[in-house]
Amino acid sequence: MEFVKNQIVTLTIEDIGTNGEGVGRVDGFTLFVKDSVIGDKIEAKIIKLKKHYGYARVEKIIEPGKDRVEPLCPVASRCGGCAIQHMSYEKQLEWKFNKVKNCLERIGGLEQIEEKMEPIYGMKEPYYYRNKAQFPVGTDKNGKMITGFYAGRTHSIIETTHCYIQAEINEKILDIVMQYCRRNQISAYDEKTGKGVLRHILTRVGFQTGEIMVCLIINANKKKMKNLQELVDELCQISGMTSITLNVNRERTNRILGDRIISVWGQDYITDYIGNVKYQISPLSFYQVNPKQTEVLYGKALEYADLSGEETVWDLYCGIGTISLFLAQKAKKVYGVEIVSQAIDDARQNAKINGFDNVEFFVGKAEEVLPREYEKNGVYADVIVVDPPRKGCDATLLDTIVEMAPKKVVYVSCDPATLARDVKILGEKGYQVEKVSVVDQFGHTVHVETVVGLQRKDT
Repeated sequence: MEFVKNQIVTLTIEDIGTNGEGVGRVDGFTLFVKDSVIGDKIEAKIIKLKKHYGYARVEKIIEPGKDRVEPLCPVASRCGGCAIQHMSYEKQLEWKFNKVKNCLERIGGLEQIEEKMEPIYGMKEPYYYRNKAQFPVGTDKNGKMITGFYAGRTHSIIETTHCYIQAEINEKILDIVMQYCRRNQISAYDEKTGKGVLRHILTRVGFQTGEIMVCLIINANKKKMKNLQELVDELCQISGMTSITLNVNRERTNRILGDRIISVWGQDYITDYIGNVKYQISPLSFYQVNPKQTEVLYGKALEYADLSGEETVWDLYCGIGTISLFLAQKAKKVYGVEIVSQAIDDARQNAKINGFDNVEFFVGKAEEVLPREYEKNGVYADVIVVDPPRKGCDATLLDTIVEMAPKKVVYVSCDPATLARDVKILGEKGYQVEKVSVVDQFGHTVHVETVVGLQRKDT
């Protein structure tokens, strides 16, 4: 059967794809359908056709699958944030567990891996869990200044100030900022022209400390923010307000933050805890967005490292030292490596405020710093922990890890596919998977975190 764009077809969803979309077939032709779950019988409109598959959207639900739920958020289907809020949370956890398992089997070549996988660590309350938000600012068709979130795969803003996965206080902060801007005729940034003042509103909330940060990203100098004391006075009425700053970004790119922070009121940072470790977090800091689940994630990393107090540990892609300091509680010496110099400044400060003198940090690419310190300075490792970006570990870095021959490698990953690829490489070079933990850091989204404990086969 030949299909055409905009054709309406009837199908039943049989599976869920890697991006959370439903998968169904019509006369053997595969269609990926956003906002659908297994068991849904639907009418769908074909919106894009490839040679062997296509994409469609739900037009009508004839019969809902047993795992379909009504999303709390009224804009969930349009917003790019929560791709699977229409799926019951229990099913989300099952799907994420299987996503990791399937990648480790298919890409990693690991047989019977489920025997080494712990049950997935889900959230007790999968709402209002994010401690960081970045709200784009723009104008609607009528020229009204709005904020909210981008629609999926676009830079079209869906107006909303209430998000069910962000800290609840954000709604009040956004209302205050938007009213201030409208009163003082502060314009919204226009991506097409590069003109306008306010680009984004960034917030951070310390879940343990209650400290709040507001950072306004502007395409201008401070003078353009007229009557700024008005805004400060209103924001300071919010209990816990600790840091109000401006960030200047005049580049016409998709990058949200510029490099320059201007102090407006209070500190340039807030503090928060993961477990017993205290961290200073600036607007530019990378910091895990779900503190409760991060404690679970890092706890598993520490457990898999199995430290006795005599080990030398390397933490690669260390950021502001979040995992490094967790490890320093039980290791003899920890070395952290991160390419962002600002993050290393934060990491050193975090070590200082926690009283850790057994941690040393290096600025640079992990794939360059590790070989240099190993080959030139003879620094070795009993345990190496890696927490790379989505692209996974550099091939040179994996070679150096193998050459250094640590007893254990702990791999923390935000992408099951690149994790599986790298675990396969390490497996071919003498490391076997001992344990796997899947942690749901990002409920209602397709993202998942994994910790894998590997051990050198000859130990």
